[in-house]
Amino acid sequence: MTRIVVIGDLMTDTVAHAALPLARGSDTPASVSMHGGGAGANVAAWLAVDGAEVAFVGRRGSDIAGRNRDMELMGYGVDARLVMDPERPTGTCVVMVTHKGDGTMMSDPGANAALSPDDLPKDLFNPGSHLHVSGYTLVNEGSRPAALAACQLASRAGMTVSVDAASAAPVERAGAEPFLQMSNGASLLFVNAAEATVLTGRDDPEQAARVLNAWYPQVVMKLGADGALFYSNGRQDPVRAPAQPVERIVDRTGAGDAFCAGFLPPWLNKKPPGEALTSGCRLAAQALAMLGARPAL
Repeated sequence: MTRIVVIGDLMTDTVAHAALPLARGSDTPASVSMHGGGAGANVAAWLAVDGAEVAFVGRRGSDIAGRNRDMELMGYGVDARLVMDPERPTGTCVVMVTHKGDGTMMSDPGANAALSPDDLPKDLFNPGSHLHVSGYTLVNEGSRPAALAACQLASRAGMTVSVDAASAAPVERAGAEPFLQMSNGASLLFVNAAEATVLTGRDDPEQAARVLNAWYPQVVMKLGADGALFYSNGRQDPVRAPAQPVERIVDRTGAGDAFCAGFLPPWLNKKPPGEALTSGCRLAAQALAMLGARPAL
């Protein structure tokens, strides 16, 4: 089994799930709950629950929230390598979910923004392992040196590298060309349709995947209700897989992270792309049917 090393963000998600359409400028009844979050930590949690060997490298505050997030990751079976920041709090994200399951996020990265190259455990970078980098860690100027250093360590060790673009708005703020240049050494890029449009200027998923393929040998595009597609060098047509049915979408938060976790193990085991896509859609469907971005402990 290939060990997967995830470099990324660790958050506490405060999720407000509206029971009715939002009453703008007034009150809307909602259920409010707190969950472990952060795209990188979410991927690690889903990987561990699905049976993968995974280590997560990140930064947390010295607060109770940080201790709880640390214990949660260990509860999932993740080898959590968290550096405790004495000055910054654990990252926090306010997630507003409509009655239809659509979400809007407001994030304070907290300790995540101080992740540094010195925080990277050198014993995790070994031949035969795989590095997965959360795009949030790349686009945040504070944590960017750590993400780039991790990619360099992985390259020297002969590890494969995947990058998830994470979210369209932060990538757009960072700039398409800088993001492409920073992540160009990755062998696999995960994007959704909105992120692909930001990076390529193309609205058509297949056209965007072909453009991105000039930068990355393999591209996976998450297409929500339309499933997912895989495109690689030399392939005339992309491989597609349909989304798996979900009786009721509760919360879309973390579904893309769950997809990455489902895709990576079969891809690393050199299974056919269609099988890896189907595995990704399987975990994404599980995430859509539950509140919060992580599997239940």
